[in-house]
Amino acid sequence: MNFQLTDERQMLQDSLRRFLADRYTVAARTEAIADPSGYSPAIWTQLADLGVLGALLPEAVGGYGGAGFDIATVFEELGRAGVVEPVLDSAVLCGALLCGLGDAQPSPRDREYLERLVAGDLQLAFAHGEPTSRYERTWVETTATGDGQDVVLTGRKTVVVNAEAAELLIVSAREGGASGDRDGLSLFLVDPQAAGVRMQGSALLAGGRAAEVELDGVHLPHSARLGTAGGAATRIETALAAAEVALAAETLGAMETATRLTMDYLTTRQQFGRPIGTFQALQHRVAEMLIEVEQARSAVINAAGHLEDTPQTRDRHVAAARNLIGRTGRHIAEEAIQLHGGIAMTAEYELAHIAKRIVMAEHRFGDADTQMERFIDLSAA
Repeated sequence: MNFQLTDERQMLQDSLRRFLADRYTVAARTEAIADPSGYSPAIWTQLADLGVLGALLPEAVGGYGGAGFDIATVFEELGRAGVVEPVLDSAVLCGALLCGLGDAQPSPRDREYLERLVAGDLQLAFAHGEPTSRYERTWVETTATGDGQDVVLTGRKTVVVNAEAAELLIVSAREGGASGDRDGLSLFLVDPQAAGVRMQGSALLAGGRAAEVELDGVHLPHSARLGTAGGAATRIETALAAAEVALAAETLGAMETATRLTMDYLTTRQQFGRPIGTFQALQHRVAEMLIEVEQARSAVINAAGHLEDTPQTRDRHVAAARNLIGRTGRHIAEEAIQLHGGIAMTAEYELAHIAKRIVMAEHRFGDADTQMERFIDLSAA
């Protein structure tokens, strides 16, 4: 496995880092969080113009990347800057679902949506998690039943990130099988304004917005289905694997920023007439943080390198990375806050936002304990 970035990825990383350093200030982020949509439409358009969204999708569907290292390169920079725009949910998760990676090729309709997504003209949200599903990937109780020429969706989805801003929801529903079965799952494109769709939105702790979505007898044509009836499990698992690699890389970038802010603070904060960073006990704690960051980097590289592997191997490496990132991320956030003291909890100080994103990232798609259970199960299979 080659750990060096290609020339194209290095250029992407450099340009994205410069853009975020110039444009994504603490004030800009605060303004984005306060926006009714939960993000900055202007920043979203600029990311699309920079080619960031296209880097997350394969060339066959209008992008120019989509591999594990493309995703990791982009999201490490997004995490480093604490970006709240819904790149993960709209571009990675929903983009992979529309692509049909590991499944059939996208239809002309879906290709048009992908082109609009790459251009920054389309917002999407994946309505998959349910109140009883916890972290089970195929636990879906929402039903899709035939009614003449229509399909009728009934159920409830929880914490649907970016739902309020989305032009379309991609909704998972069961056309057969029991609640936790892989077989019987389907995906549907749903207009949030359709009759029977109700939303209750709220702000997320680490930025952005999500909504509880209730589907009360939503009538759709059969053409609203993505892929084959009852065969969406592979699409869902493939999309979630890409999203977990993105989230791991984003957390790595946030950990780097938390560590940098801590080192900067220790070299400027004075006590007893000298910087507190000269105290050996604090130096040892920072050294441990740096080691943890490098371990996390190795885990992200490993997961990104196996994203195109067989599903069992891919998911085993992703679970291992997410477990390590969850544990080390929590440690980095706690150490950064403790070494800063009270200023770390000030909303106007960057670390407050970065630490929240690190901690909350663990709870998406499965916390450290859940990832360990997945890794053990996949290793024994």
